[in-house]
Amino acid sequence: MANLRFGVVGCGRIGKLHINNLLNNIEGAEVIAAADPMLDKSGAREWLAQRGITNASTNYMDVINNPDVDVVMVCSSTDTHCEVSMEAVKAGKHVFCEKPIDYDIAKIKALLALVEEKGVKFQVGFNRRFDHNHKAVADAVKAGKIGNPHYINVSSRDPEPPPASYVAVSGGIFYDMMIHDFDMVRYLSGSEAVEISAVGSCLVNPNLQEESGIPDVDTAVVTMKLANGAIATINNSRQAVYGYDQRVEVFGSKGMAADQNDLNSTATITTVDGALSEKPKWFFLERYNDAFIEQIKFFIDSIVNDKPTVVGAYDGLRPVLMAAAATESCRNGGVWVKVAE
Repeated sequence: MANLRFGVVGCGRIGKLHINNLLNNIEGAEVIAAADPMLDKSGAREWLAQRGITNASTNYMDVINNPDVDVVMVCSSTDTHCEVSMEAVKAGKHVFCEKPIDYDIAKIKALLALVEEKGVKFQVGFNRRFDHNHKAVADAVKAGKIGNPHYINVSSRDPEPPPASYVAVSGGIFYDMMIHDFDMVRYLSGSEAVEISAVGSCLVNPNLQEESGIPDVDTAVVTMKLANGAIATINNSRQAVYGYDQRVEVFGSKGMAADQNDLNSTATITTVDGALSEKPKWFFLERYNDAFIEQIKFFIDSIVNDKPTVVGAYDGLRPVLMAAAATESCRNGGVWVKVAE
């Protein structure tokens, strides 16, 4: 089969990351079109031209309606993911959609039905499943090395908070940031959350809610009861001053599997003044780029060899249901909320 031809919608930070990986790190893929409403104001048109992508538009439908595009990669703002994905699926394109698909459950379910009807491949960008550290923990759990999982903990802390303008259209910390961790709990436990309690505060930016215009928090802890009887917790912070803090732990009847942060070096310098080691890698671009590459390789394989996608549309729905429950709980003082089906 000839190379798959990608059209990318959204040329911000994540769109550029995917484009660079498609061009430089992934065989069997080429980028032939791109779209972004801020194309000329952001300098993205010039950035694309420097990489030989001259078919660029401010209208995403120009990418979707391009007969030469096989795959649409949805990297636009969160509030447009479902709309763009729906149009691409209607056009018979395979779709890779960044997380989350949407905040509206009914819209996601309508998209799931359309994907099934059209028979296209649809994958959601939960790249952390493809991280070498997290995958090693998940593989140990699946192999039964720690017995039955009793407790799962996911720590996820960004090095610096996003601007309030980003938060305003993000849906809030549970949809935008913790969505990855909800998926990680499912991935590590092999089970679904049935009930959730969440608490949060604005500790990084006390003025966050006024500046963003939404009742969001920047520090949160979620506790979950899982269908298999296990308990899971997630802790998030928008600001860890020492770098990107990404760790998981699964404790079970026969032991524990856990990972640590990726460092630029594992060397420790010990002197009379103490021990000095590297801080974690600064952000997701450094920590997870190999995982970003791996997930696209798996997506391409599912298209070329007609396999189910590794992280399908249903996997995009479940974390949103969890985020909805967590948002409701947090806004009501941490009450337990059942996760909708």
